[in-house]
Amino acid sequence: MTRGCEHPGGSHDGAVPTRASATVGARLWLLVEYPGAWPSHLENFELPDNISELVRRALDRGIRPQLIRRPGRRTRPRQQGLRVIVAYGTGPTPWLASGVIAGPDDLDLDALVAGVVPESCILDDEPVFLVCTHAKRNACCARIGLPLARELAEILPDRVWETSHVGGDRYAANLVCLPHGIFYGSMSQAAAIAAANAYRSGEIILDRYRGRAGIPEPLQAVEHFARSHTGECSVGAVAVESSRSDGDVTEAIVRVSARSGGDVRLRVVVEPSAWQAPCGTACAETITTYRLVSLDRLTPVRYTTFALT
Repeated sequence: MTRGCEHPGGSHDGAVPTRASATVGARLWLLVEYPGAWPSHLENFELPDNISELVRRALDRGIRPQLIRRPGRRTRPRQQGLRVIVAYGTGPTPWLASGVIAGPDDLDLDALVAGVVPESCILDDEPVFLVCTHAKRNACCARIGLPLARELAEILPDRVWETSHVGGDRYAANLVCLPHGIFYGSMSQAAAIAAANAYRSGEIILDRYRGRAGIPEPLQAVEHFARSHTGECSVGAVAVESSRSDGDVTEAIVRVSARSGGDVRLRVVVEPSAWQAPCGTACAETITTYRLVSLDRLTPVRYTTFALT
């Protein structure tokens, strides 16, 4: 078990920068409900055979597998089979679908990769919110995440799940908004409720925003600065049109909705910094941060909304 926090609180209050830290390798998601004991690493396949097989198939296809359970619930669900949720987080119209399957052969993960809803699932028009509570990866995630998940579930019943490791223990409590894969970190109850309500309205709050999963970190930083300088908060109204990197410097053209002033050109630079949490070594590491070097507005164009790609 990973050593976790030994203090009563204080090191996960937003002091560590969260910008441009969302998990890069996650555009497609498979969530499997499993209230039993979660192993420290899903890829070790220390789970019931049917769930291990689903995890294996997901990993083979580049799909991010997550175990989920209802906040506070540790008993097995009553329905027969496995409850699964799949999320397609790429392209202009990300989507969610869910279903109950008898076994791995009843879930067509190749369809998910192709952007098609598997036949065993039904499209869901409401978002899903994941709170990492994976104690075997880091005690902070359970200590801070568990009460947050329960509190958020009281506000949004049936839309909130506890989940296994999502990446970034130092940012506990972590909140992931699906299907877009929007990451937030160091969340308090008030911050989580505000972020969830904003996402349900199709918007992003920059406070404690880690970025969007599946996008390289420099481009997450570019998107963050474009939003902060234009005031554009719509999820689908900002997109990196083109980019190039030279060492630690990344330059990008970013599409921004015309209502917020149109496109911008940005340059950002990497600035690694050491951060030591007072809670112990498990949360101590070098953090890669980004600094805005320049931002120039381009000629406004007749765009209204753009999808993150």
